[in-house]
Amino acid sequence: MKILILRFSSIGDIVLTTPVVRCLKQQLGAKIHYLTKKAFEAVLSPNPHVDAVISFEKEVAEQLPALKTERYDWVIDLHHNLRSWQVKWALRRPARSFNKLNFEKWVLVRTGINLLPARHIVDRYMETVRHLGVKYDGLGLDYFIPVAEEVNLSDLSPNLQPGKYVVLAIGANHATKRLPADKIIQICRALEQPVVLLGGKSEREAGQKIADESGMHVLNACGRLSLHQSASVVRQAAKVATHDTGLMHIAAAFGKEIVSIWGSTVPEFGMYPFYPEGVRAAEIIEVPGLACRPCSKIGFADCPKGHFRCMNEQDLTRICRALK
Repeated sequence: MKILILRFSSIGDIVLTTPVVRCLKQQLGAKIHYLTKKAFEAVLSPNPHVDAVISFEKEVAEQLPALKTERYDWVIDLHHNLRSWQVKWALRRPARSFNKLNFEKWVLVRTGINLLPARHIVDRYMETVRHLGVKYDGLGLDYFIPVAEEVNLSDLSPNLQPGKYVVLAIGANHATKRLPADKIIQICRALEQPVVLLGGKSEREAGQKIADESGMHVLNACGRLSLHQSASVVRQAAKVATHDTGLMHIAAAFGKEIVSIWGSTVPEFGMYPFYPEGVRAAEIIEVPGLACRPCSKIGFADCPKGHFRCMNEQDLTRICRALK
């Protein structure tokens, strides 16, 4: 059996599909091809359960001629948008699509009424392959780091030892999902153990400001590491504090204790840290009782209300206590 999986973005969403990939491979012995954007190919390339990663730069049409020659037995659409419809229409193969529950999310954002099922998105992803007799195996998420990208902590700092530091992942694609820098500085100053700040190039300047104002125990690694190298630093940490972002799901894949900080989005969307069965190692931190949350499914560049209470009123003492 040959199966094509569709999930075009982003890092966290792709990591959340890995149980589907693993269960298809291990329970059916299927040949798994995965179509995604070129920018996210590296997330999947080291995965031993994926036989081929097919990527496109801008449009799925770039790969349609090659995909048509494969004659897939099934197309499993875990993105379910116009582009994935284009792939399914072109291939004309049997397909199952993930229900994104966009109407229910819209109702929650617009009215505060929660019609969403109390189920993690991974469980809903698994529903798309249930017709094949595939069941979730209880093993959580997967993330594979190439050997060449494992980080020797002493190369970052002589003060770092495995299991003896915490990671603060300070980034997120949208500003309303990020703690302001002054709040992160307060957290760092309250911590005694070494702290590593992780983020992309866009967080490099903010990370340096935080490190400069927090103390010698804080290391700014933002913009210095590849995604796999950042994942390696997460894997070797004692605990991880993170916003609703891709590194949160990578940390969950490694079974790390997570302090998960939520602003404009909410865990009720079904994308909180997902662990193997029987493991509950995440503390969800959010400001309760705000009628304006969630203000969006994904976040904004600025608070629509102007007050940004969902982050400005976070309980920093609780966050520090959870990290110590």
